[in-house]
Amino acid sequence: MQRDLPRKSLSIKKNNNTTMPRKKRQLILTQPVRDGLKTFKVRLDARTVITLASKKALDFWKERYPNAVVIG
Repeated sequence: MQRDLPRKSLSIKKNNNTTMPRKKRQLILTQPVRDGLKTFKVRLDARTVITLASKKALDFWKERYPNAVVIG
């Protein structure tokens, strides 16, 4: 004898939106160039490179990372 179990109706919902998706933004892969600001890059350790704009900032980072090297 079979039991009568309630049956669930399966309905497939489709997305019938007629609006277009938002336009994808263009990725900015580089920092903007600032005229008149002289920056230089410093390698603090094997993985970390930072960009500095002043000698005072370099002195600050040299205290924390004695092996820091100016690379560009």
